[in-house]
Amino acid sequence: MKLPRHLSGIAAFALSVLLAAAMCLVSAGTARADRTGMQAADPSVLRVGGTYISVQSTGGGIAVQASSTAGLASAPARQVWSDARGLGEVWAPEIVRDGGRYYIYFSAGRGAAHRMYVIDSAAPDSGYTGESKLALADDKWAIDGTLFTFNGQRWFVWSGWAGDTNVEQNLYISRMSGPRTPTGARYVISQPRESWERVVGNPFINEAPEAIKDPNGQLHIVYSANGSWSDQYCLADLRLRAGGDPTYVWDWYKSNGCLFGSSRATMMSGWDPTLYVDGPGHHSFVLLDGDIGTSPPAGPRFPLMFHAVAKGTPYSWANRYWYTGTFTWWGGTTYSRANVPGSNTSTGWSLKFFE
Repeated sequence: MKLPRHLSGIAAFALSVLLAAAMCLVSAGTARADRTGMQAADPSVLRVGGTYISVQSTGGGIAVQASSTAGLASAPARQVWSDARGLGEVWAPEIVRDGGRYYIYFSAGRGAAHRMYVIDSAAPDSGYTGESKLALADDKWAIDGTLFTFNGQRWFVWSGWAGDTNVEQNLYISRMSGPRTPTGARYVISQPRESWERVVGNPFINEAPEAIKDPNGQLHIVYSANGSWSDQYCLADLRLRAGGDPTYVWDWYKSNGCLFGSSRATMMSGWDPTLYVDGPGHHSFVLLDGDIGTSPPAGPRFPLMFHAVAKGTPYSWANRYWYTGTFTWWGGTTYSRANVPGSNTSTGWSLKFFE
């Protein structure tokens, strides 16, 4: 039977990553999550036709890998940018396709100097321009930024500080008039103020936001909470109310706990902790062209990539690997809140994640 284009691509991805994971798993013969051979953090993966493209930092630069059914773990990495100006630590590059060009957004700097930068090219793995700093409003510490289009408007979402000190990392959103051009103010859409996202702090963290659109067309921002240096790291969800304004914080409803994590105490009711990995977080929905307009419908599971540490292994940044997983839409899910403007509850689609 011939599958629809979207599903056939997903089937090809699932086959490729499962084959790669099977080749790279360490503990043969035991049940485990599908770990790739990529010992790295902060995955960013998109699909263009039958090709899967990923990007990661390489210390002082950025590398891109491209693969069809061979598996990304075995694909050669091509350096596409080097930190010739000595900007500093290069974190969490995110590859986006917009208007037929590829844009890689990344954070670079030292300490409080981290800011968002962008490079772009007509090809995914060569020919990138020199970096330019994004002129985000207020010019504060910023990491983990990504671009998406919702209802015909480009948006940029990232993790940053309200001021100049490392108190907490909030999620911010800004309109974009083009892939390189923020316009207007930045708006906070989430702060780490719930008990389950303050288990590990100093600072308390909301980071690694990724946009996706649910089967009703409502916007979601799935993000990572708790410290990335801890096995309490997890994924949670923000759901924009139907017809809501993405810049108005009270039009966003937050899941009442982690949706993908390894600690039962922080999980949302009805969601189970992971069996094989600790601290899953900083994920990538693997979408056609990286476009939330191609977000999958309700029904089957769809692929994602995330980083985590294998259970039984000391939790540290050095022990993080990319893992392949799946997710599915989960309907009729109520998110509740109290003592804020607007309705205290919102019922709609949520997500379930699987190792």
